[in-house]
Amino acid sequence: MRIMGIDPGIAIVGFGIVDHEGSRLKAVHYGSIQTKAELSTPQRLKHIYDQCTELIHTYKPTVVAVEKLFFNRNVTTAFTVGQARGVIVLAAAEAGVEMTEYTPLQVKQAVVGYGQAEKHQIQQMVKMLLALPETPKPDDVADALGVAICEAHSSKLARQVHSADGRNGGRVT
Repeated sequence: MRIMGIDPGIAIVGFGIVDHEGSRLKAVHYGSIQTKAELSTPQRLKHIYDQCTELIHTYKPTVVAVEKLFFNRNVTTAFTVGQARGVIVLAAAEAGVEMTEYTPLQVKQAVVGYGQAEKHQIQQMVKMLLALPETPKPDDVADALGVAICEAHSSKLARQVHSADGRNGGRVT
């Protein structure tokens, strides 16, 4: 299974493409999509959409896993990041790729085993779990790879649940 993890943003979108076979995880490609602050919001959204569409077309993920938004301070930022998340979801939908979403808490639990984990703990575990030579930068990239790892663990659990109760198909997210 090929998983594309996404950490949405308007200035930086982190992405990570991970192959999941059995209990093995392998980073295929990762990086960030960055937009310039001087561009209008529509131009930034189009750039994010175009780059996500290209990544999906090039790497052909089985599933796109996106981190759910969680903001408690700046409503304006939340709206703009929500728009960026929307174009990412649209790119996956137009490509016919399944999409799942996870909260930051779910990602931390899947990657570190502790829902209150610090950023540096997530980064170190991502580096270790994917056997990367160095910690992915910027932080958004490590977060996106963490989302992909979360999907890998969740999809494995879903398969175990379905095989244990005799069902096949379906997803638990």
